[in-house]
Amino acid sequence: MMSTQLSDTASAEGLAAFDRTTSRWGRITMMMTLLVSLAGPTYLVLFGGFGITGQQLWTAVAAVVGTFFVIFLVEPLTYYPILGQAAMYQAFMIGNISNKLLPAVLVAQTSVDAKPGTRRGELAASMAICGAVVIHLISLLLFVGVLGTWLISVIPMSVIEVARLYILPAVLGAVLVQCIVSMKQPRVTLIALGVAAAVTFVLLPLAPSLAFFGTAIAVLATVVLSWVLRGREHRAADANAG
Repeated sequence: MMSTQLSDTASAEGLAAFDRTTSRWGRITMMMTLLVSLAGPTYLVLFGGFGITGQQLWTAVAAVVGTFFVIFLVEPLTYYPILGQAAMYQAFMIGNISNKLLPAVLVAQTSVDAKPGTRRGELAASMAICGAVVIHLISLLLFVGVLGTWLISVIPMSVIEVARLYILPAVLGAVLVQCIVSMKQPRVTLIALGVAAAVTFVLLPLAPSLAFFGTAIAVLATVVLSWVLRGREHRAADANAG
């Protein structure tokens, strides 16, 4: 019994140290990446000789912010329950979350029987993203850096066009199915599918101006309805906790 308690204490202390380290270095590396990514455009604006005025610059900034602000709000809310803190820093640093990193995370969590939202699931997500990045870089080096031009020359244009049209929907569809299997939340799944169908086939045809906000509306509506329509046992648990 004593050894078990000591082991649990050591594990808790290790996870606490992991959280502190992740939070500290995650913020530092994200800020460094932001500065590096802005260095090139800043140099071109100031010293590139393009004659860009301040008004043009801020107009472009406002356009980008207006375009991606909804995504900025929705993506962290969508990904955090699956990825956890450490993997969130990795994912937003690397990019291609929905079509590359998220599938890897879900497969890894399923393989080790780690439920999303748990510490085990968070550690599995971090390791899965590391593996996905290694495979991605090796694939880029081989199929783009070494064989890229040759592959484009031998693959028929009709095949390239089919791949361009259907690969991304196929990947996202597989991710959706994997999420449903991993989360094992049939009530929330049915609510999400119903909300998505209502937004896509009812709301957006009636109000096309809301097309850009469709994802945000679907996510927020699913969260609210899932909470309002939660089961009796969940309501009783909330009441007891209060």
